[in-house]
Amino acid sequence: MAEMMTLAVRPRTEKGKCPCRRIRTQTLVPGIYYNKQGDNITVQVEMLPLTKLHGKLGNSRVFHLQVEQNGKTEALPCLIKNIQYDPIKSTPIHVDFYGVDLDRDIKVEVRVVVEGKAKGIVLGGILEIFRDTLEVVCKPLDVPEKIVIDVTDLDLGVNRHVADVKMPAGVRAVYEDNFAVVGVVAQEAEEAAPEEAAPAAAAAAPAAAPAAAPAK
Repeated sequence: MAEMMTLAVRPRTEKGKCPCRRIRTQTLVPGIYYNKQGDNITVQVEMLPLTKLHGKLGNSRVFHLQVEQNGKTEALPCLIKNIQYDPIKSTPIHVDFYGVDLDRDIKVEVRVVVEGKAKGIVLGGILEIFRDTLEVVCKPLDVPEKIVIDVTDLDLGVNRHVADVKMPAGVRAVYEDNFAVVGVVAQEAEEAAPEEAAPAAAAAAPAAAPAAAPAK
C-alpha cells in the first residue's frame, strides 16, 4: 500500500469575507476541516500544494491533513470534499476538508476507465461509456484510483452492467438498478443536412409558370 500524501495547513483565526480576501492575495486558500463528530477547524493552505494534491487524488482518495494547533501537530486523515473556484481566474478560493475514520467505510465516486478493443467495433459499432464514475463503498485506504473495465469481449448491441463490473478487493459498487456502464451500440445512418437537402429539393421542383400579362 502506497504511503498517504500529506498536505500542511495552518489554523485561521479571522473569519468573514474581508479576511478571506486578504488571505487570497497571499496565494493562500481559506478552508474548513470538519467531520461527523462535529469538529470544525478553520484553516488556510498554500494554493500550489493544494492544487497539486487535488490533481493527483481528486475528491475520492484519502490523505493526511497536517494541522498545527495548540503547540502540537496533528495528522488528520481526510478527503477534499469540495473546492470552490474563481469564475474568471479559475483559481481555488475556498476548500472543504472532510475527516474520515480509516476503520470505517466511506462512500465515494471513482472514475471509470475502459481497456481493450471491443469486438463489436469490428462489426461497425461504437463504444459508448454511459457512466464516467461509479459510486462505491470501502475503507478509506482501499479507495481505488480508478475502476478498470475490460471491454474486449463486448459484442455489437451488448452492454456491461454495474453488477458485472469486477471491483478491487474490499470495494463494492452502490446501486439500486443494475444500470449499463458501457456498451457497443450501432452507428445511426447519417441524415442529410438541411443545407444539402434544400438545393436538391429546389432543383427537383417544377419551374413556376410565368405571370399572366395584365388585361388591357
